Amino acid sequence: MKIGPDTSPTTAISGSNPETIIVRGHDLVANLIGSISFTEHVWLLVVGAFPSESQRRILDATLVAIAEHGLVPSVQVSRMTLATAPEAFQGAVAAGLLGCGSVILGASQEAGKLFQEVLVAAGQEDDLRPAAQAVISRYRAEKRSLPGYGHPLHKERDPRAVRLLDLAREIGISGRYAQAALAVERVIPAVIGKDLVMNISSAIPSVLLDAGYPLLALRGVPILARTAGLIGHLLEEQNHPIGFLMSHAAAAAISYDGPAPAGFVANEN
Repeated sequence: MKIGPDTSPTTAISGSNPETIIVRGHDLVANLIGSISFTEHVWLLVVGAFPSESQRRILDATLVAIAEHGLVPSVQVSRMTLATAPEAFQGAVAAGLLGCGSVILGASQEAGKLFQEVLVAAGQEDDLRPAAQAVISRYRAEKRSLPGYGHPLHKERDPRAVRLLDLAREIGISGRYAQAALAVERVIPAVIGKDLVMNISSAIPSVLLDAGYPLLALRGVPILARTAGLIGHLLEEQNHPIGFLMSHAAAAAISYDGPAPAGFVANEN
């Protein structure tokens, strides 16, 4: 029984024979290895064409910006996985990536969809604030989270977001998506009743979408970047283990408050 739509059994990404490997129409050995950077290769793989210098710079900047941010949940689970299964390096990387969802790292693609809704609602209007307010009000009425705004640490301003927006202007790619992101930030206080500033997860889609990066591939950018950060943490975990220390700290921070037999006293962790 066939499941799914009828599609042509082809791919335009890569093909090979015993002598040649083709990637997006280019000879991997003759034209790509030693000739392009990994960032350029990522753009080629995803988009199907080489990036311009501005596109390369902004993609590279977003990868650098999101690769590392300390002992966040994805890093903790990755290091604790390696501590308990030191033979499973790839499993530890995968464990960290599985924690990349709509709250952490995955919010970039959702923010991109938000900005697209604002631009569709605005049409040809120069002032995007009315459209932003309408979209945010609808999100609020539907009790949907607002992706890409607010940060538990960077409450006044996420410096990474500021730098990405500045860089986009410097290299001449800042456009309607960045305007939409800023319009949302400006109308949030009136709709929600408090300030929520842009964080890295709204800056990444705003600059990449302005650069021509596809919306449906946005989630891959922070995942690709964070993979590099996880590899660094996992090497450190092998040389300077802290996985079990984090586990012990979690146990010490959480107290049991469920039912217990008479006289039971929880162990002091």
